[in-house]
Amino acid sequence: FSGVVGSACGTAQSAMGPFYCPNDRKIYLDTDFFRTMSQKMGAGGDFAYAYVIAHEVGHHVQNQLGILGQTMQARQQSDQVTANRISVLTELQADCFAGVWAHHASQQFNSIDQGDIAEAINAASAVGDDTLMEKAGRAPMPDAFTHGSADERQAWFKRGFTSGEMAQCDTFKAAGM
Repeated sequence: FSGVVGSACGTAQSAMGPFYCPNDRKIYLDTDFFRTMSQKMGAGGDFAYAYVIAHEVGHHVQNQLGILGQTMQARQQSDQVTANRISVLTELQADCFAGVWAHHASQQFNSIDQGDIAEAINAASAVGDDTLMEKAGRAPMPDAFTHGSADERQAWFKRGFTSGEMAQCDTFKAAGM
């Protein structure tokens, strides 16, 4: 979509970027976001875009496994700081799942090279909450993060890519939750 789109999760504007709606189990890809990634965030390239799409597919996997429902319920029963932390762990897990996909795609098709992985890691950094806050002229405030820092996002994508195992993506266990 470009501009505005209606979904079973409500109306979304392109300022939101790509998103997954668990209510209709669809991924909504904002084509303007990919231009912004390339032109304003310095995170272009076909595999950077593949990372974003794989991240959203990761949310669908979370939904299929019942993780999204559990995290939504936990967030509703928590204070804002805890709810944000649960959101971050959910997003980092989707990053890890994207890495698992990249691992298996690389093995299956033998067409993914180090430059592709570098594009994905660069994109993960570009969409880190700290990076986005700094680019907006704000000081990074970890308690306000909802997707994770650039370092966290890169690390969890790499973890999934290196291991190729979904079991290595339990961000909640790693955080002691």
